Amino acid sequence: MTDSTPVHGTWEPHPAARWEDGFLSGNGHHGALVFGDPNDERVVVTHHTLVRPGGRDPRPPQLAAGLPALQDRLLGGDTTAAETFTDGRPLQWVKPFHPAFQVRLRRPSSESPDYRRDVDFATGVVSTTCAGWAGRVFVSRADDVIVQQVSGPGLTLDIDLDHRLPGAPAGLGVGHGAVLAPDGALLSLRARYPDSDLACTGVTLLAVTGGTTTLVPPGVHIERARSVLLLTRVHRHTGELDVVGEGRALRDLLTGYDELLDRHAALHRTAYERVTLDLAADPAERALPGSELLKRPRSAALLERLFAAGRYHLLSASGLFPPRLTGLWTGDWNTAWSGAFTNDANLNLQTASAAAAALPEVTEAHASLIHRQLPDWRDNARAVFGTRGAVAPAHTDGESGHSYHFSREYPLHLWTAGADWLLKPLVDHDETHGTRDPRTAAALAEVAVFYEDFLSRTDEHGHLVVVPSYSPENRPAGASWGTLNAAMDLSAARHALLTAAAYHPGPDADRWRALADRLPPHRINADGALAEWAWPGLEDSYDHRHLSHLYGVWPLDEITPYDTPDLAAAAHRALELRGAENDSAHGHLHHALIAARLRDGDRVARALGQVLDGDFFHASLMSAHYPNRHVYNADAAHTLPAVLIEMLVQSTPDRLVLLPALPAEYPAGALHGVRTRFGAELDLTWTRDGAAVVIRPGRTQRVELRTSSGAKSLHLVAGEDHVLTLRAW
Repeated sequence: MTDSTPVHGTWEPHPAARWEDGFLSGNGHHGALVFGDPNDERVVVTHHTLVRPGGRDPRPPQLAAGLPALQDRLLGGDTTAAETFTDGRPLQWVKPFHPAFQVRLRRPSSESPDYRRDVDFATGVVSTTCAGWAGRVFVSRADDVIVQQVSGPGLTLDIDLDHRLPGAPAGLGVGHGAVLAPDGALLSLRARYPDSDLACTGVTLLAVTGGTTTLVPPGVHIERARSVLLLTRVHRHTGELDVVGEGRALRDLLTGYDELLDRHAALHRTAYERVTLDLAADPAERALPGSELLKRPRSAALLERLFAAGRYHLLSASGLFPPRLTGLWTGDWNTAWSGAFTNDANLNLQTASAAAAALPEVTEAHASLIHRQLPDWRDNARAVFGTRGAVAPAHTDGESGHSYHFSREYPLHLWTAGADWLLKPLVDHDETHGTRDPRTAAALAEVAVFYEDFLSRTDEHGHLVVVPSYSPENRPAGASWGTLNAAMDLSAARHALLTAAAYHPGPDADRWRALADRLPPHRINADGALAEWAWPGLEDSYDHRHLSHLYGVWPLDEITPYDTPDLAAAAHRALELRGAENDSAHGHLHHALIAARLRDGDRVARALGQVLDGDFFHASLMSAHYPNRHVYNADAAHTLPAVLIEMLVQSTPDRLVLLPALPAEYPAGALHGVRTRFGAELDLTWTRDGAAVVIRPGRTQRVELRTSSGAKSLHLVAGEDHVLTLRAW
């Protein structure tokens, strides 16, 4: 190991001219995006509830009556039958996520020597310093408020709330409020959506120390102050918000900045510091600003910082909901793909590290989204399939869980694997903590009941057929999107039934296990690859960004090199043949996660290299969807920590795999605090000469240890550290 420790923050010597490069803070409800000129600093305020209403039919399509005829046609060989299985509506996106407004702090134009901006991942504080003044911003996890402080001798500032952000609708009904208050002022901004009774209103309380404060509508002018403390909240509502009442609530929070920070940091720091990664990076590179590190894509210091930043941003985006496609942040009303929760790949990839990286806050946010939408999932099952139980949508804005985003090319309403895919992280959490959440148990039972009703057709061998079936977002060569026996659907149905049975022992479990046993096996195609569709005549389309057919490898444990070596070899062949299509970041990192499970460190390194070499990261260390920082998107930023953990440590409830896919570029390092699905905390240190592992079990049990040397059994006793030494591999 190096003498110095990894950096838990990042910094820049220059202002962020683009909002995409702005440093981020958040508490899973409110977000703050800090950027701008030193003499015109901007804090863009966001909130998970801010989605633009109007213009959609949010009902799931009423198609159940036509399902038997569709099944007959697909089973009869009509490969395009599902193209007309809709209610005729055009493709409609879910409600788009948008920013609220920006808090603007303008200073008299002047030189700005010694400028520097930082974000401290351990506290969530974004700091800006320049000769003569300093600014700090964080979003309190304790008090759900954006806290901003500016200090310096003789401060002169103009402060206002400004709705004018890129893409803001021309028809917004904007109203400003500004009133003086004891030792400061109260500012408000209401933006009513066009043709709607909904609005979002932000309220900022200013506490000014020293100097004078005067109203200059729509804001205030401050002269010769020593410091200004701003507290900001935003609400989405109908009618009018009680701004005076909200001002009183903010005033009740008014203590000193340090007291506000201490309350927040007690929660945020505890979560952030649970897991750390050290890749023995060069101390000189660790000291570089993020933008300089990004120019060194093979730097261990860069990967350390991206790991730290990924956990920080993931934690900061998770609370009321898990992260959206843009996390919790955007500076533009025209957010790509509506800034949705995209369930058919992106959401689970972004939250993939939650259990192992000791972020139960993320899993709870994920669970919150699921449980509040279960009634809508039931509607989807009844409307589309005529069944009991629950079917998850492929996209949601956080308000509706109905399946209404679909079209001929994207028949997302036919995707039945979504509920199992979305519940899998909750099952991982239960295994990690040795509990069974009754909410998860109830949801699993609903998914099993859906499959009881839905799996009614059989093939000539007596196997159940998943029909219609859909592999996001691909289609067979020469056939259409809605089809039969997608590999993901088979894996999901089998896993959902068996997992529900494990949570509900008794007659239901016996029935569900029997149903799972009637599902067909996966198919290996003529190329020796695991086929994306286990139905004769459906040929693979290899050049695609999604890897849904390898769901059995990751995140499931259905296909492993240890238990199912032949299927694992076929899955590896499928991975070799898979193209990158449009170079989406999520595709590369999904590839890396599967490669790690298949013990292919070289392929992990290549997939990581596609992202690190592709200029996917902004100076903020938030990422983009495409190379060259095209389309602001959190997939790479949030998924990368999961890739790094999976290449070092993997676990199931009865297995531990150490260093399964370590790239040669990282010959030494340490991973501390990682959690396993058999209930232990683990520290791993490795060098070229070998590795040392400390396992801290939370429960007594026997697990299988897998390393490059083979397998052996470990007996772990709750509360007793277990120390392992591994020879060089």
